[in-house]
Amino acid sequence: MVSLTARDTERAAGPGPLDTLFDPRSVAVVGASDNPEKWGYWLASGALAGRHRRTVHLINRRGGALDGTPFLPDLAALPSAPEHVVVAVPAPHVRTVVTDGLAAGARCFTVITSGGAGADEERALASAVTGHGARLLGPNCMGVVDTTAELCLSWGDFPAGQVGLASQSGNLALEIGRLLARAGQGFSRFVSLGNQRDIDATDALEALIHHEPTKVIAAYVEDFRDGRRLARALATAHAAGKPVLLLTLGRSEASGRAAASHTGALVSARATVAAVCRDAGGLLLESAGEVVDAALCLLAGAATRRRATGARPARVAVVGDSGGQGALAADAFAARGLDVPALSEHTRAAVAARLPPGAGCGNPVDLAGAGEAQLDTYARIARVLLCSGEAEAVVLTGYFGDYATANPAQEHHECAVAGQLADAAEESGRMLLVHTMARDTAALTVLRERGIPVYERIENAATALAGTERVRTASSVPPAPGQPAPAPDPVTDGGYRTAREMLRGYGLTFPDAEFVRTADEAVQAARRIGHPVVLKAMGLAHKTEAGGVALGLGDEHALRSAFTAMRAATGAAEYAVEAMVTPPDAVELIAGVRQDPAFGPVLMAGIGGVRAELLGDVVLALAPVSLEHARDLLGSLRHAPLLAGWRGAPAVDLDAAAHALCALARAAVDHPELTELEVNPLLVHPGGALALDAHAVLTPTERPRT
Repeated sequence: MVSLTARDTERAAGPGPLDTLFDPRSVAVVGASDNPEKWGYWLASGALAGRHRRTVHLINRRGGALDGTPFLPDLAALPSAPEHVVVAVPAPHVRTVVTDGLAAGARCFTVITSGGAGADEERALASAVTGHGARLLGPNCMGVVDTTAELCLSWGDFPAGQVGLASQSGNLALEIGRLLARAGQGFSRFVSLGNQRDIDATDALEALIHHEPTKVIAAYVEDFRDGRRLARALATAHAAGKPVLLLTLGRSEASGRAAASHTGALVSARATVAAVCRDAGGLLLESAGEVVDAALCLLAGAATRRRATGARPARVAVVGDSGGQGALAADAFAARGLDVPALSEHTRAAVAARLPPGAGCGNPVDLAGAGEAQLDTYARIARVLLCSGEAEAVVLTGYFGDYATANPAQEHHECAVAGQLADAAEESGRMLLVHTMARDTAALTVLRERGIPVYERIENAATALAGTERVRTASSVPPAPGQPAPAPDPVTDGGYRTAREMLRGYGLTFPDAEFVRTADEAVQAARRIGHPVVLKAMGLAHKTEAGGVALGLGDEHALRSAFTAMRAATGAAEYAVEAMVTPPDAVELIAGVRQDPAFGPVLMAGIGGVRAELLGDVVLALAPVSLEHARDLLGSLRHAPLLAGWRGAPAVDLDAAAHALCALARAAVDHPELTELEVNPLLVHPGGALALDAHAVLTPTERPRT
């Protein structure tokens, strides 16, 4: 318990982010109830649980009392200003309560119910609150919990622990809480974001970063609002050693954008979030269970000594009391990019000295019944591997933790061995993970209380450790700050001719070309450029599929024939006659930028040409990008060996390709009037990079806010 005087002193030295939300001096619950079937009861009883720490007022105009605390008729009846007001009244009365709270001097409002009949009313409510220098959580939220400050302004059970959660889903928070509790963990803080009319996900993340008791941060976000600000918060959290475990929806409008460009088809909303997490050091996950599994592993890793840095995969040693389980465990970790190396002769000998003849002493280690015969064997072998210096993590898989279930007389001994396992992990400074078929036994309780992650499924353990390693080795690339520079010549159409000239100004190289309307003009242009030439119909997003591209036209007759056929197929009014360029050992890339509603311009690069969508081998990053980042993006493609030289072919000019990506990204940032900007193909070869086609999509009229 912290006295008010002590907290006043702390705040005088500098309040933390959102202190009035998480640790107010006083709370008023408007809509309090003595009926356990109503939200007002849970909010009021939760507030009263912390009344030894803060002043609590309960408001209900009908009167009544709860746990000896009388209900007051309204906020005007309070003897002093409430710092934090919780609003749990019907929507039509929310605005009145907030107005009264502002008049009473409140500094923070948590609005459980909706803030009115629609988005406009909610925005007006938020403006009224922030206009008075106060903050608003919600509306339409489940409340806020801070177990370290003994604040529970929500419904449900929230076990105490070291995980901070910001969520737009209340039920998901309850699910995560129950999974954490089963694993011996819980929440340091929970904030239900609701409709985010003022306090949003980034505000909550920033507060969790600065909250010392919070060791791991989790978030479920549907609406990213200012995505670049959130990305910077992810990078800050990673730098602070508190990486964010993120859940989001997989919604995408890719199918609706596919007709506009390849870029639209290849850049989904979820892929953008995944790229942001990769570059900011966050971890994008799929479910509540994955969040809890990863949190346990991260918490265990934070308690161990820092390992040597480097890009090499983390080494894992596996110990099993079943040869089959050990082998499957080794496969699970290897399949997720972790290294399961052979043990040195020295370590093999040390293992063999503690096991019966015939036991497997490599990696995985097969105890061959030695654990069942003598439980201490588990701890002895785990200690050898943890202290060997040959593995960053040791995984114990199989039956341990379940012996006392069949034989209760073994419970004391099994718990003692669990303590020895935890001692070995702590003393070695390495991570120990336990996979077991047992559930909720005394020995597992010992492990969990000592911070050892326990998993019921080996694939969960492997995924959690792999995620922890991705976080550890991530090189944070915060998004570029600032607004786009004003474009001196805004683009007014998205055709090839316009896009080509604009991109040439940013340094991209295109083949010589002329634009024509008739066959005679095409012939004259080809004479000036020189055969062979390419003929392209203008105004088509997917020229090849529509019959709008003819390659390698070597003479006038071929050009006239192609022109006649193309005009009949496409009806295009304008055509490009372009030099046919075929540098040897070239690779076709695709590069594009799409304006994301939350994250702004997003760069996409990948293997291109007509197979771009079929292969789907692309990488994303927030634009603009540095030259080094562009090179790294290209190197991360699945088909990157094609760029480095495949089967004796020379390597392409990767610097030229990276410069082209940087130029395209910069152009898109400078031209926010473009929803999409694309070069496909970008022909990269040992002598440079050449853009063979370009396309842009103008930004449509702004949609109404929601």
